[in-house]
Amino acid sequence: MTTTTRRVQSTGPVLHPRLCAALTAVSCMVHLWVAAWGHHGVWLGVIMIALAAICVPCTVHIWRHSRVGALHQVTVSAVAMIALHSVLLLGAGGTGHAHGGGPASNAVDTSGAAGLLLVIGLEITTALLAATLVARLRRRVQMAAAS
Repeated sequence: MTTTTRRVQSTGPVLHPRLCAALTAVSCMVHLWVAAWGHHGVWLGVIMIALAAICVPCTVHIWRHSRVGALHQVTVSAVAMIALHSVLLLGAGGTGHAHGGGPASNAVDTSGAAGLLLVIGLEITTALLAATLVARLRRRVQMAAAS
């Protein structure tokens, strides 16, 4: 971005970084909301607040400058959250689904699984937006170097 007479003028993609930053901010808000909800215990609530606090500076850096370092951190964090929530989803002990003489599946009681799937979808989208933005910025640098 460059400034001319106090106006910020972008020299690169604008919508893509803004979407990535907004989705990262939504992820931060979800962590805070779940922590405030209080159903995960105190120590998990503290961890979720810490994760949200760590992500806020990256959100600002992506919104303002599309910093590649912040994009890498967001991508790695999102992939780690995908892995963690996938393990939680798969290791839920068959909530709402059982085999071998257990009770029949209860399709109505899937609120925990649905929530985990929503989080996984949010994090997949965040990781893809951040990774594709890094690729766009690299291509732009390579094109500028070739000129």
